[in-house]
Amino acid sequence: MVGEEAPSLDLHGRRAGGRWSLARFVRRERSFLALVSVAFMVSALTADMPEIARWVGFLLAGYAAVANDSIQTIGTFIASNKDQAWWKLWAFIGGIFLVTIVWSWVQFDGDVTYQRLAAKGFETAPTEFSFLTVAAPVFLIVLTRLKMPVSTTLLLLSSFATKGSGIGKVLMKSFMGYGLAFVIAMVVWLSLTKAFERWFTGEAHPGWRVAQWVASGLLWSVWIQQDAANIAVYLPRRLDVIELIAFAGVIFIGLGILFRMGGERIQEIVEEKSDIFDLRPATIIALVYAVILFYFKIHSKVPMSTTWVFLGLLGGRELAMTLRGGGERSTGEALKMMGRDAGLAAAGLLVSLVLACAVNDVVRDALLSSIGLGG
Repeated sequence: MVGEEAPSLDLHGRRAGGRWSLARFVRRERSFLALVSVAFMVSALTADMPEIARWVGFLLAGYAAVANDSIQTIGTFIASNKDQAWWKLWAFIGGIFLVTIVWSWVQFDGDVTYQRLAAKGFETAPTEFSFLTVAAPVFLIVLTRLKMPVSTTLLLLSSFATKGSGIGKVLMKSFMGYGLAFVIAMVVWLSLTKAFERWFTGEAHPGWRVAQWVASGLLWSVWIQQDAANIAVYLPRRLDVIELIAFAGVIFIGLGILFRMGGERIQEIVEEKSDIFDLRPATIIALVYAVILFYFKIHSKVPMSTTWVFLGLLGGRELAMTLRGGGERSTGEALKMMGRDAGLAAAGLLVSLVLACAVNDVVRDALLSSIGLGG
C-alpha cells in the first residue's frame, strides 16, 4: 500500500512478529553477503601461494578477530561513550594498540604476540595453506554477523596447531577462565550491588569518564597481549620492520572502521546487559575483566579463549545483580540469557572444532583419540 511503513526485519530476516524469510534476509544483507563471497573467492585463489595466502589470511583474521572480540574489550567502552565522536575513541584505542604491539616487538625480538605463539604446538609458522585455513576467518565474520560470541582463539589457532595437546591446553585454560570469571563476578556483585546502587545515582562525575577510559585502555592492552596471537598466527613468528608496519597498520585501520560503525552486530550482546551505558558500571566491569586477563597472562603462555572469560564475567554479574534485586530482569530471565550466551558460544566452539578437524589432521586425530575413536 502506498505510504505504508516498511516492516522492520530482525537479523535473521523475520518481520517483527512474523515468519522468517530467506528473501528478506538476502535483501537486507546483500552487501555483506557479496563481501563474504569475494573473501571466499580470494581465499580459494591464493591458497596455493603461501606468501600471498598468509597475508590474505592475516587481513581476514585481523578484522574478524577484532570485530568478534570487540564485545569483550571495547564493547562497554563503545556503549558508554555514545555521546563522544567516534574518531576520538578510535584515536585512543588505536594508539594503545600501537604502543602495546610495538612494545612486544621490541621486547621479544620481533614477536608481536607477547610469546603466546611460543607455546608448544604453535611455535612454528605455517608454510603451507589450504582453502579452509585461509578462509577460516570468513566463517568467523559470518558468525559474528549472526551475533555468535565465537572463540577466535579456538577457531583460528586450532587450524594451525602442530600438536594435539596444544588444543587441549587451550580448551582447559578457556573453561577455567569461564569458571573463575563467573565466580569472581558473583562475589563482587553480590557483595557490592547495593553499594553500587547508592553510589551510582544521578549524573556521573566527569572524573568517571577519565577512570573509564583508563580502565578500558588497560583492559584493551591486556587483551591484545592475550589475543594478538589469533591474528599473527598466519605470519612469521618474528616480523621485520616492514611486516610490523603492515601488521599494525591493517589492525589500526580496521579499528577505525569498527568505531565508525559503532561496533559490529555482536555489540548487542553487551548493550542488552544491565546498566551497561552508565560510565560507572562500565568502569567496574573493565577493571575486573582486566585483572582476570592479567592473571591468566602471567599464569602461562598457553593461549586461551578470552570470549569464554568475558561471558563468564557478564553471566556472573547479571545473575548476582538479579539475586540482590539490582538487575533489570528476573532471576529466570538472567539464567535464560546466560544459557543463550553460553549456547551460542558452545555452537561457535563446535563450528571451530569441526573446521579444525577438516583442516588439521593433528587436531582431528587428537579429538578422535580423546573419545576413543582414534586409530
